[in-house]
Amino acid sequence: WDLDSRANRLANALRAGGVGRGDRVALILPQRPETVVAHLATYKLGAVAVPLSFLFGPDALLYRLADSGAKVAFVDPQSLPNLAPLVARLPQLARVVGVAGARESFVTPFEALVEGGARHLETADTKPTDPALLVYTSGTTGPPKGALMPHSCLIGNLPGFIYSHDGFPQPGDVFWSPADWAWTGGLMDALLPTLYFGLPIVAYRGRFSADTAYTLLEKYRVTNSFLFPTALKMMMKAEPDPLARRRLKLRAIMSAGEAVGE
Repeated sequence: WDLDSRANRLANALRAGGVGRGDRVALILPQRPETVVAHLATYKLGAVAVPLSFLFGPDALLYRLADSGAKVAFVDPQSLPNLAPLVARLPQLARVVGVAGARESFVTPFEALVEGGARHLETADTKPTDPALLVYTSGTTGPPKGALMPHSCLIGNLPGFIYSHDGFPQPGDVFWSPADWAWTGGLMDALLPTLYFGLPIVAYRGRFSADTAYTLLEKYRVTNSFLFPTALKMMMKAEPDPLARRRLKLRAIMSAGEAVGE
């Protein structure tokens, strides 16, 4: 209810500022609650979310923001300094929204938008084939390319997600993944399917380490994870606390698709 209410308030505020169906909304944010709220608000408006890594430098941001024609950008204190010098070169960027204290003269505070928006929202009547996500490739061969995905892409992705986790969701399941939510893996194999089933997902903004991973797994009783091979190898080489090892039942999936036993 809290996520839905905050997303409605944010969506109403964005709509009042001219954001509507098909408009691009860039999310240059790490794993944090505001990222989830911004995603939901964007989809409710029929707009298109453009997730971008908060680690991108100015050149990478400039290309993707210009190419996508983003009308709004969400930033945090880490990503704002890389965006700030680009604002004058992005005439289509009508608003920059600051999260977690990201402040400049041209930045609108996230909480001000949420507090100023109405809780009830007339959600856009989108079709399965309407665009929802614009995800950019890494650009290993030529410039990065934007892949436009429809709302139905989540439904199409669910079978692989469900069965790779031995029948997700199960009672008490809690998800966590170090995969950046700006990438397809973090979105489609962690955040969005977990939200679809209404289950909790742990957000962590720090640097990955095996010790940190085991601490998160124990503290939040994580049962399911999506891990890239390097992270999994680091965790397998580490020695977690014996008590944590006994308590945890982790169903982890490597990004290459290889299942790791419970």
